[in-house]
Amino acid sequence: MEKVASVVLAGGQGTRLHPLTLHRSKPGVAFGGKYRLIDIPISNSLNSKIQRIFVISQHFVSGLQQHIQATYQPGALEMLCPKQTSQGVNWFNGTADAVRKNLDRLNTPDVEYFLILSGDQLYTIDFFKMVEFAKNRDADLVVACLPVEQKEAKRMGLMQIDAQSKITSFYEKPQDAELLQQFKYMSCEQQDRYLGSMGIYVFKKSALLQLLEQPGDDFGKDLIPYQVKQGNAYAYVYDGYWEDIGTVSSYYLANLALTEQKNCLNTYDERCPIYAESQNLPNSVIKDTYIRNSVISQGCMIEAQEIYHSLIGIRSWIQKGTVIRDSVIMGNHASNPDDLRIPAFSIGEHCIIEKAIVDEQTSIGNHVRLVNEKHLMHYDGDGIYIRDGIIIVTTGTKVPDGFVL
Repeated sequence: MEKVASVVLAGGQGTRLHPLTLHRSKPGVAFGGKYRLIDIPISNSLNSKIQRIFVISQHFVSGLQQHIQATYQPGALEMLCPKQTSQGVNWFNGTADAVRKNLDRLNTPDVEYFLILSGDQLYTIDFFKMVEFAKNRDADLVVACLPVEQKEAKRMGLMQIDAQSKITSFYEKPQDAELLQQFKYMSCEQQDRYLGSMGIYVFKKSALLQLLEQPGDDFGKDLIPYQVKQGNAYAYVYDGYWEDIGTVSSYYLANLALTEQKNCLNTYDERCPIYAESQNLPNSVIKDTYIRNSVISQGCMIEAQEIYHSLIGIRSWIQKGTVIRDSVIMGNHASNPDDLRIPAFSIGEHCIIEKAIVDEQTSIGNHVRLVNEKHLMHYDGDGIYIRDGIIIVTTGTKVPDGFVL
């Protein structure tokens, strides 16, 4: 994989993941108790022996850059950001535009294939096999895809392929029922299936350079359909776990899936590790707490009454009498500068937290009830929100004693 470079597109603002993206980029959002979303494509690239990795970003760049510098060896990755000109900042207008505007750094003589990746997806893929697939067919473009149901198909690029896996047609996010039927991949007794693009592409460098000369700012909407019409585009059908973190609900469910270890990201395969910032934390201390179907990260101090079907992130401090159910507690990725033994942010005594996401560096007082008593689907408060019926406490929020939602 010496002549392959990964390009991780991490510039999206993440509006659909709001308010988790109020203070950070979407790829910088914490996941699984110790990781960040950006760690997934980078780890998959490193595990596939790809030595050249570029990360293109434009929102909350400094936080993402700090994480990358703290997590990965110097020189292993290069971050590319919008250039400052005399007319202002030359912002990226889409996925393809981001690559186009960075060709001066990407277009090096020692690269023959580009692997284009998203910065906000969950998967474990051996990219070596995908690149070999492209080489064996001498393909200009290979699109990773997987069979999906109709509800997922409407938010993905769909394709038709022939017996040799060559893409014969492509359409981005079809909504019309008649059009959807044209892209039916297979059907079974219960549901129809469609081949949906995963937003993961392998390009022959010469083909990518020619394609970027065409008008259009987005790969899925503009340039992939054009390349399919030109020919020599193939589909690589993937049959493993993949999840696009597009909404608060998908983020919440993907985290909680780790507690059941069913249809989730495999973080326990030591042959393909997901790399995270080294924190050198001690084991967690747990006192008189009933815990069931949960993940407890390192460095926690827990005296809660009950933790059920929840994910507890690193350095979480949960005090006596508190009950946490069906929730994602992101924890504290930074230590308390005043006393390293006590987290600076914590969940107080005798609280009840249900179906919630508690973001990093958050303080919750005593006797707080976050239970969505009115069964709201949407709510905007002071640092506290509800999206898709899920309560979200955002970074830096201090919830006072006795607060009820």
